[in-house]
Amino acid sequence: MSFSPRIIAFFLAVLITTVSIVFLSFVPNVSAAMLFVVGVSSFFASFFFVFYTIDILVFREVEQIYKTIQKLKIRDFDISRKTLIRSVNPIKKLNSEISTYVARKQQEIDELKKMEVFRREFLADVSHELKTPIFAAQGFIHTLLDGAMEDPVILERFLNKAAKSLDGLDALVRDLVTLSQVEKGDLKMHFETTDLRHITEEIFEQLESKAKTRGVTLKIKPKELQAAWVTADKQRISQVITNLVDNAIKYGKENGKIIVEIEEEKKYFQVSIEDDGPGISPEHLSRIFERFYRIDKSRSRETGGTGLGLAIVKHILNAHHSKISVTSKIDKGTRFTFKLPVAGELIPNKEGGKVAQH
Repeated sequence: MSFSPRIIAFFLAVLITTVSIVFLSFVPNVSAAMLFVVGVSSFFASFFFVFYTIDILVFREVEQIYKTIQKLKIRDFDISRKTLIRSVNPIKKLNSEISTYVARKQQEIDELKKMEVFRREFLADVSHELKTPIFAAQGFIHTLLDGAMEDPVILERFLNKAAKSLDGLDALVRDLVTLSQVEKGDLKMHFETTDLRHITEEIFEQLESKAKTRGVTLKIKPKELQAAWVTADKQRISQVITNLVDNAIKYGKENGKIIVEIEEEKKYFQVSIEDDGPGISPEHLSRIFERFYRIDKSRSRETGGTGLGLAIVKHILNAHHSKISVTSKIDKGTRFTFKLPVAGELIPNKEGGKVAQH
């Protein structure tokens, strides 16, 4: 039931009038006409007094607050004048609404602050990552221009170093472009039936020399697995597994082993990439998929990583409606796991429909 100032004043006037008439009825020699006059007078006097008191002390103040809110042009302040006036306790309702609104806005402000901090960190990281290979290549080339070109040995060595720095810059730029595309949804996925075992074998062949350099053994489990047909974008899933295996080689222990395990479930194949390296401490696990996040920054730069590999992995798998999980134990190793649908299963698209395999 809604209460306005008039209704409140009416009920209070009726109550006061009733009490007055009952009280006067016990007084001797009071006629009915006198009771009627007193009742009518009491009713109207009480009604107007209570009405204007409530209107002036409460509702006009509420109205003024509401008008102030409107002057501030707070368009998403979700409360109407009619709702306030009809409320049993308009001040309490207004206070509640304002508190809710302020809390919501504070949350938005906190999110904006976090985004601003993240933007600054990202710009600082990008600037640093771009600056390092550019300055290195620039230094080698200027050294050659200053006269070192006369020595063919130094010339070849410095040119190789400059080329390596520029290759690192090229890899960084390509990773940035890829990450930007997958985050914005501009990178189109071409889902098709593809064999995970065959993809893994190709990746092992590509990374074989790098693995041998560190004495790392690459294995696929189970050995008897002949094929693992899934619905996925072959190129992007190859990029995912390559990044994970390459990281395991670079950051795992020397003379260790890396196992890619492919397990078939009801509608999915679960893929796990496991190494027996130093592991990742718990405080780093929740952040390793952030752009440019490095556990050991100096070591990461020495190994030539861009710091974007795991972020790209995460977003590519998100585009496949899959999630990557990681478990790790210090001095025991790290295990990354994700799932892909068995060939023939449909992948949901952004519109809520299904994407069929090619």
